[in-house]
Amino acid sequence: MARIRQTDIDEVKARTNIADIVSDRVALKSAGVGSLKGLCPFHDEKSPSFHVRPQVGYYHCFGCGASGDVYSFLREMDHVSFTEAVERLAGRIGYTLQYEDGGAAPETSGRSRLYAANTAAAEFFRAQLLSPEAETARRFLGERGFDAGAAAHFGVGYAPRGWDGMLKALSALGFTREELTTAGLVSAGQRGVYDRFRGRLVWPIRDVTGQTIGFGARKLYEDDQGPKYLNTPETPIYKKAQVLYGLDLAKRDIARGEPRRVVVVEGYTDVMACHLAGVTTAIATCGTAFGTDHIKVLRRVMGDDSGAGEVVFTFDGDEAGQKAALRAFTEDNRFNAQTFVAVAPDGLDPCDLRLQRGDAAVRGLLERKVPMFEFVIDRRLAAFDLGTAEGRVGALRAAAPIVAEIRDQLLLPEYERILARRLGMDPTAVRRAVRGAASGSRATSSEPTPPASAQDGTDAALPPVTLRSLPSTPEVALERDALMGVLQYGHRIEPELLRRALASPFTTPAFEAVRQAIAAVPDHTRAGWSMQAVDAVREPYRSIAGELLMRPFPARDEEGAAYSATDLARGLIVRDLEREKHELLGAIQRVPADSDGGRALRVRLRDIDAERQRFVES
Repeated sequence: MARIRQTDIDEVKARTNIADIVSDRVALKSAGVGSLKGLCPFHDEKSPSFHVRPQVGYYHCFGCGASGDVYSFLREMDHVSFTEAVERLAGRIGYTLQYEDGGAAPETSGRSRLYAANTAAAEFFRAQLLSPEAETARRFLGERGFDAGAAAHFGVGYAPRGWDGMLKALSALGFTREELTTAGLVSAGQRGVYDRFRGRLVWPIRDVTGQTIGFGARKLYEDDQGPKYLNTPETPIYKKAQVLYGLDLAKRDIARGEPRRVVVVEGYTDVMACHLAGVTTAIATCGTAFGTDHIKVLRRVMGDDSGAGEVVFTFDGDEAGQKAALRAFTEDNRFNAQTFVAVAPDGLDPCDLRLQRGDAAVRGLLERKVPMFEFVIDRRLAAFDLGTAEGRVGALRAAAPIVAEIRDQLLLPEYERILARRLGMDPTAVRRAVRGAASGSRATSSEPTPPASAQDGTDAALPPVTLRSLPSTPEVALERDALMGVLQYGHRIEPELLRRALASPFTTPAFEAVRQAIAAVPDHTRAGWSMQAVDAVREPYRSIAGELLMRPFPARDEEGAAYSATDLARGLIVRDLEREKHELLGAIQRVPADSDGGRALRVRLRDIDAERQRFVES
C-alpha cells in the first residue's frame, strides 16, 4: 500500500488546530495561558482533567494519562488507522495528499468505508423523498408541521418500497454487498440480499461530528409488518447506547448556553419540533433507554463540572413515560448538572404540542419543569393512600431513600421539609427516616473490596510515576517548573541560555529523563519540537513529560510566560554555579593556597561569583 509522504503528514498536522477537532466532542474552556481543558473523552470523570494545548498540538489527561497529537486523538476516538486519520484531516482542510513513489491514494478501508456507505445512503434517501412514490412520506411530514426546508435541515429521506433500490444505487457507486451488510444497510434472507429500509420515512443518525453512522426509519404503510420504528443494527460505527440523535446540531448551542441546558425528548419528530420552535438543544436516544453511556457523551459536550448546567427530560404523562423518567432518575447522580422533568399539558409530546398550540407552547414547556427529585418523589407517593396512617408510613418508607440520595447538603433539608409537607407528618420523623435510609445505603456500599492481588493471586501493580507522586521539595519544584517552562515556551528562550540550563544532570530521576530528551532535540524553535521530546522520553517517565507539557503554566499572558520560563532557566544555571562553588570551596581546603592549583581554584571561584551575580541580576 502506498504511504503518505511525511512532509504532507507534517503539513496537515501544522494546518490543523487540535482544539477544533477535540471540541467536536468535548466542551473546552480556558485553563490558563495557551491551555484549554474539559472532561476527558477516554474515561468517566466528574471534574475536568483533560487539557489541550493548541500551540503545540498536544493533549494530555491528568486523570487517566491519555496523551498525544491530533492523529492519535482521532485514532483513539474513532478507531481509525493512522492513514485514515491523516486522510480525514486532509479532507477537512482541503489538502491534496501525495503518496510515496508517486503512488495513488490507497483504497479506503474499514470504518472509513462504512462512513462513506452511510453518507451515500443518506444522499440516496434524500433524493427519493422528491420522487412521486414518496407522496405518503411528504404528507406524513406535512401533517406534523414539517415543510421541505425542515426535511432538508434534518436530512430526512425516503426508502422506496422495492427490495433492492438502494442496494443497486450503492453497488453502482462501488460499495460491495459485504460493506453494505456490515454497515447495516442491507439484510440477507431466503431471497438473497435486500434493502433493510423499505417503504419508510428515514432520518439519518449522525455522530457528534456530523458524520452519518446509521438511520432510524418509521413505517408508513399498513401492509408493512415490521415495527413502527426500525433502526440500524449495531455496527462497528453505530452503537445505539452511545448515540444521541440531534447532538451534532445541538452541541454548539449547548456549549454556548447560560446555563448550559440539554433537553432530552423521546423521538426524531420531537427533536425536529423543538429545534424549529427555538429549543435548539433538544436531543433524543435512538431506539434505547437513556443510559450511562449517553450521560458520558452529554457531560463532555456540556462541560458538566460546575453543577450550573441543566438537563431537562420531557416524557409523556402516561405510565410508560413515567417509567422512562424513573429510569433516568437512577442515572441522575452521574450528572453534576441539575436534572428536571417537564411534562406537557394533556401529556402531549413536543411534536403534537407544537402542532396544536404552536412554537411558544414548546418553549413554554421548559417553564413547567420540576426538579427530578420532586417528580420522582411525587410518583412514589402516588402509589399510597395518604389519608391513612398506614399509607403515610408506607409512603415515607418508599420516598425516604430517594431524598437520602440528594448530594447537595444545602438542598437536602429543604427536600426533607417538602416530603414532610406532602405527607402531613412531623418533620423530625421524616428527617430521622431519611437519615436512616442514608446510613443504610452507606453501609451497603461501603463493603471493603479486596485488592486486585488478593482477588487473582497476582502482585499489585506499581503506581504510575506522576507529578503528584514526586516528593514536595524546593529542588523538585525548581526542576518541575523549569521543565514546564522549557517544554511550553522553550522557543522563546535564547538558545545559548537554554543549552546552558540543560547542560547539567537533574537530581530527580523522572526529570532527568525529560531533560535528556529535551537536550537531544537539535532545534527548539521548530514547530512540534516539544512533542518530539516527549515521545523520546524513556519509560516509565514519558507520561510525566506529557504532564509537564500540558500543565497550566502560571502566568497572565504569553509575554509573562516567556519571561518566567527564561527566569526559571536562569535559576537552573545559578543552581549549577552554586553546586560548582560548593565543590570548589571544598577543594580549596585541600590544596595549598600558594600553589598553581590553589590560585586557579580561587580565580575560578571569583569567576563563578561574577557569573552568578550576572544571572541573578539579569
